[in-house]
Amino acid sequence: MIVGIGSDLCDIRRIARTLERHGARFTHRVFTEGERARCDRRAARAEGYARRFAAKEACAKALGTGFSAGVFWRDMEVVNLPSGQPTLRLAGGAAARLAELLPAGHAARLHVSLTDDPPMAQAFVIIEALPVSVAG
Repeated sequence: MIVGIGSDLCDIRRIARTLERHGARFTHRVFTEGERARCDRRAARAEGYARRFAAKEACAKALGTGFSAGVFWRDMEVVNLPSGQPTLRLAGGAAARLAELLPAGHAARLHVSLTDDPPMAQAFVIIEALPVSVAG
């Protein structure tokens, strides 16, 4: 069953300006070490950060809290499965909120779709609750 849906649209130019103006202060506040490493080794650096920024916004919406109730930017990390498919790893307040959303006997599966078509980046997040015997 779906317990949360979120989407976000992000202007890559805004992220590029923020990177130029605030650099590491911005990236260290919003992104995990793994996300920074992945984005910083790419030529399309701003696009990578913009996709992840949009994913975090979409996840906060799917959790139903936004960035409040103890949910912080670095509580959500965009990671890739071995197949390359993006997903989110949650920690801290985001993980706690996710646990509150799940019915007893269910585990979460986070579906993430990321795209960009400059100057915009977009993300969709769906939080699915699966019975533990299926989610295994």
